[in-house]
Amino acid sequence: MNKLNKEKRVQVLASLVEGNSIRSTSRMTGAARNSVTKLLVDAGMACAEYQDKALRNLTCNKIQCDEIWSFCYAKQANVPKDKKNQFGFGDVWTWVALDPDSKLVVSWLVGLRNANWANTFMKDVAKRLSNRVQITSDGHKVYIEAVEEAFGNNVDYAMLVKLYGAETAGEARYSPPKCIGCRRRKITGRPDKKDISTSMVERQNLTMRMNIRRFTRLTNGFSKKIDNLEHSVALHFMYYNFVRIHITLRVTPAMEAGVTDRLWSLEDIISLIEAKESN
Repeated sequence: MNKLNKEKRVQVLASLVEGNSIRSTSRMTGAARNSVTKLLVDAGMACAEYQDKALRNLTCNKIQCDEIWSFCYAKQANVPKDKKNQFGFGDVWTWVALDPDSKLVVSWLVGLRNANWANTFMKDVAKRLSNRVQITSDGHKVYIEAVEEAFGNNVDYAMLVKLYGAETAGEARYSPPKCIGCRRRKITGRPDKKDISTSMVERQNLTMRMNIRRFTRLTNGFSKKIDNLEHSVALHFMYYNFVRIHITLRVTPAMEAGVTDRLWSLEDIISLIEAKESN
């Protein structure tokens, strides 16, 4: 396989982070599909490794947590019998923790929506923070034990439980039921009522669906391999945190949070890949 030059690599990454598929990226850039896939894998590994080291000792005051659904290989109902109950076949959930002030995504985890994955996720969130925070999650019950296990009493934690109306006919199968209200539920500590919200992390879920082709609903762009889904998510958050200027902040989330003092570029991500290749 011929190695893409730096200019071509930048073109490929620019296409991927703006929500294009492997095939459309190949058509637009002229790079072979296998070369595009290999660059995605290399970029995902380098971005995950860098952010694991960089996103430490964060001074966030608030954290919002949520999970976003996708699927891999096939929808859950269509998974073959020999692949049922294997991770990476069927439903996949990406857990996301976001600082609503800096808009920084401090942690994420691609996994399942159960207690074991929740515990792993919240422990990772906890080890990245340097001070007491207020956490808000949705009403998913597994968060209660996971937050307690990760933070103990050193946290102000509340749930925002949304109340939904009955589904209507027609378009309802493609849209969630209408939210008719929400209930704020204090779990631990003294959470400030005005900061009990998941709106920012839910908006990040939309950003993921817009900018990661594998999350687009009702298409055939879904991931066929779980590893490639993980690499796509790592690349997305590297671009989101370090490269793309947030409109309201006028800087990147990583700059706002004090993780970096400069604006990154796609060339910098390529440099991370090259540094990893030389080791």
